[in-house]
Amino acid sequence: MILSLYGAWQKNCGGAFPPKFKAPRQVWVSNMDTVEEEKLGLIDLHPEVFAERPRVDIIHENVRWQQLYRHVSYANTKMRYEVRGGGKKPRQQKGSGRSRHGSIRSPIWRGGGIVHGPRSPTPYFYMLGFNTRLNGLRSTLSAKLAQDDLHIVDSLDIPTDDPSYLEKLVEERGWGPAVLFVDDNDIMPLNITAASDSYGHYNLMPVYGLNVYSMLKHHTLVLTLAAVERLEERLLFHLNRNDAASAGQKYRLDSV
Repeated sequence: MILSLYGAWQKNCGGAFPPKFKAPRQVWVSNMDTVEEEKLGLIDLHPEVFAERPRVDIIHENVRWQQLYRHVSYANTKMRYEVRGGGKKPRQQKGSGRSRHGSIRSPIWRGGGIVHGPRSPTPYFYMLGFNTRLNGLRSTLSAKLAQDDLHIVDSLDIPTDDPSYLEKLVEERGWGPAVLFVDDNDIMPLNITAASDSYGHYNLMPVYGLNVYSMLKHHTLVLTLAAVERLEERLLFHLNRNDAASAGQKYRLDSV
């Protein structure tokens, strides 16, 4: 529920899944149309999403998974049929007193083929478990809020597309060197898109792309009211769904 100073908005915490055993976490909602921060009201955040005990092991699994699925090894060795030469028998079968060989491309020869060597490209993709990904988001959001690195704004609308305005705003509010702005829509406001374009450490992301690695990569996470509502709606749905067993089954390509 938003306790607005001006009585402008109202929202039920959790929607169809109100908190049962924990009190909601209240966070100030601020503006972005001025450099100086202005408190617009309080918002209740669902404790099952933003007040869970952070599981460092689950966060690590998510980060490791995201690092590995974009990694491809290009190490490559030649097998015996790829090595140059070896068409002729190196010596006669009998009479020389030496060992018998049929080709210099044999793996037991120096310069011959390699057995069981790396072959490129080798992807390291695997699908992390559904519940591990879900709990990774909850743990990271809770850790960000507990460390005061999560902030809520009414919208991402700023009055100018001047990059210095965005830099002054972030510096004035102490949001740190790297900030991730998240909105419900993948088409961001024009001014903040142009202002953040020249900065590699100010990034915009739609809420459906929010992930553990990106949240930890940035010092501060800034969510809009629409992003918070959408995030709670989706995470609470998956936490309370009655077909959770089928959702956690083995990953299949046709289930994407």
